[in-house]
Amino acid sequence: MDTEAMYQQYVWAGAMRRDADAVADLFTEDGVLEAPLVPEGHVFPHRLEGRDEIRCGLAEYYAKSSPSGGTVDGERSRLVLHHPDPDTLIAELDAAFTDAPPVFLVQVFRFRDGAIAHLRDYFHPDTVS
Repeated sequence: MDTEAMYQQYVWAGAMRRDADAVADLFTEDGVLEAPLVPEGHVFPHRLEGRDEIRCGLAEYYAKSSPSGGTVDGERSRLVLHHPDPDTLIAELDAAFTDAPPVFLVQVFRFRDGAIAHLRDYFHPDTVS
């Protein structure tokens, strides 16, 4: 599976379905999910190491938080994908909503053997609750 297809699966499993099992299954066994701008103790996990920790950490986050509830405004939203090398994908997302504040983020995906080995998700911590 190519990196763009993996990215689409990640977005669908996480942002759309909020399915911790499906997200974790996209990572290597030793995969890392980190949100460097999120402080320790925030509702969204700062760093999760290993598929099992990713599964548990995201399940806990999804249980504590509520979906944004906003409707994406496709005309005002913007997604740019960069491919600096075959195993790296950088996603720049400006998500505009019709009934919620916008979300701006940058995600750096590193892939190994057809799975996500490391994801750094840069967003303002106030955009998740």
